Amino acid sequence: MEGGGRPSAAQAVLLVASTALTALVYSVYRQKARVARGLEGARRVRLDGDLRAVLLEAPGRCVPYAVIEGVVRSVKETLSSQFVENCKGVVQRLTLQEHKMVWNRTTHLWNDYEKIIHQRTNTTPFDLVPQEEGTGVTVRVMKPLDAAELSLETVYEKFHPSVQSFTDVIGHYISGERPKGIQETEQMLKVGTALTGVGELVLDNTTIKLQPPKQGMPYYLSSVDFHTLLQKQESNVRFWKILTVIFGFATCAVLFFVLRKQYRHHRERRHLKQMQDEFRQAQERLMHEMNAEGGETLKNACVVCLSNTKSCVFLECGHVCSCSECYQALPEPKRCPICRQAISRVVPLYNS
Repeated sequence: MEGGGRPSAAQAVLLVASTALTALVYSVYRQKARVARGLEGARRVRLDGDLRAVLLEAPGRCVPYAVIEGVVRSVKETLSSQFVENCKGVVQRLTLQEHKMVWNRTTHLWNDYEKIIHQRTNTTPFDLVPQEEGTGVTVRVMKPLDAAELSLETVYEKFHPSVQSFTDVIGHYISGERPKGIQETEQMLKVGTALTGVGELVLDNTTIKLQPPKQGMPYYLSSVDFHTLLQKQESNVRFWKILTVIFGFATCAVLFFVLRKQYRHHRERRHLKQMQDEFRQAQERLMHEMNAEGGETLKNACVVCLSNTKSCVFLECGHVCSCSECYQALPEPKRCPICRQAISRVVPLYNS
């Protein structure tokens, strides 16, 4: 603690940082909990012949947050894989990723480093259709790339290692970067994939559309079923809740430490003031007795016990106010009863 009982700069920074982290983690937890509650309260609808009637009865022909499950089917042409024969899809993502080792000057270790140097995503319009044929009901999926968990299957992956000469190796050690190679990846949302969509379901003229919701809830296109998707979000909420509790306890511990220091400082100041008041009262009584009796004995009496003769000189302050017995009884660290200055040494006083 600094003078006046104020927290030190380090304690103040620690308290502010822990409070800010707790508030940040709590805000993330609340957002995750809101998403999980919204997902749990989403309306589950079946992709069957009754779907159009459900939307006609809904306000504005719209279900703001709905869950629907179906199979992917392209509307027009499908996208063909560049590397795998007879692999058709509606979303295709091609990625080139650089892999290299980078020298860390702090830890003196080589660390793996990955960087996407090129990525291209192709899409074509597609619908969700029932797994059972013959119902004739389809749902057009809008803006699939805006989905929070767009499930793409990796259909091709190949690593191209870099070829290095001896001169290149020396140059890489000098520069602190060692290329490992390029990884080429192709991901696709294939035709026939079972998909769980969560978003706004709307009837637009004769077309049923699944699109991103307007109230800020996340948009999902996942290959897992709705129950698994909900469990994943609830697990995420539990993780952030535990983090919030941990950071909250840490903040409370720092606050308790600071308040305890302040309380101890306040208690020491109050005890010091009490001792000063008692000493002042003793001095006043001594002066009153000296004035009343005029005796030489009281003039040389110890200011602590008022019975023995003063026999000690306190250095460095120079006060002569105590007998040797009362000096020995002073608490550590020993301080002068007159000025409260620390006593470095004591010189005996001899009266002739």
